[in-house]
Amino acid sequence: MSTIRTTFSLPARVLHWTMAVLILAMLFIGVGMVATVSEKHQWLLAIHKPLGIAILLLAIVRLVVRLRNPPPPLPADLPALQKLAAHLSHWLLYALMIAMPLIGWAMLSAGGYPVMLTSSLRLPAILPENALAFAWLRTAHGVFAYLLFFTFLAHMGAALYHGLIRRDGVLRSMVGNRPRMAAPPPIDATPE
Repeated sequence: MSTIRTTFSLPARVLHWTMAVLILAMLFIGVGMVATVSEKHQWLLAIHKPLGIAILLLAIVRLVVRLRNPPPPLPADLPALQKLAAHLSHWLLYALMIAMPLIGWAMLSAGGYPVMLTSSLRLPAILPENALAFAWLRTAHGVFAYLLFFTFLAHMGAALYHGLIRRDGVLRSMVGNRPRMAAPPPIDATPE
């Protein structure tokens, strides 16, 4: 008997949940960072930069894992519009997980600020200093942060909808379960 893949691969699941925690932390750190001018601002900024680069690297790894290990199919009875929304929102999340750190890095480069990952590890600037570019990128970083937050919330809402209301295995596919066996072919009851 062959098995039907009903779960994401283990690397995909580990990356998914690790990145969910990191992105949630990053969103709260970002909000805290722009909401304070106290000494905590520098501390939050020192966490924000390396965390952003970690998310960028993990997002690239996650994209490779996804392309090499396609996800399990969505339920056959799921309406076409919901399937389209699921696919588009996943690709939007990938785009944002890659774009946000790059925009932040470019913004800091344009502002002439160093991107320090540790006290001695500095990333090179990816843009020359330019006050106008810095202003545009800062606005874009904020707008995309809101877009990421709302997409993240929609993703969580959809997962809960599948797990608690539809109970169709979509949420379970990312949590992990045993693969189910393909149904055996029907036995012909007519005598020969």
